Amino acid sequence: MRLSTRNQLTGVVTEVAVGAVMATVKVRLDGGEQVVTASITKEAVEELGLAPGVPTTVLVKSTEVMLAVE
Repeated sequence: MRLSTRNQLTGVVTEVAVGAVMATVKVRLDGGEQVVTASITKEAVEELGLAPGVPTTVLVKSTEVMLAVE
């Protein structure tokens, strides 16, 4: 599969919380302790077979990036 998305981060699913319609999936990125959380549909979780321990690729495509400092 070829994608135009440039921000592709590999990792492993650490947690899946499924609700009635939506789910949150936490992915620990390779090479560190960083975790990315994605909100996707319950149906997508089932179709992709997402569960703790499953290797996955996080694809990030955004029109806006924000930074904050204190």
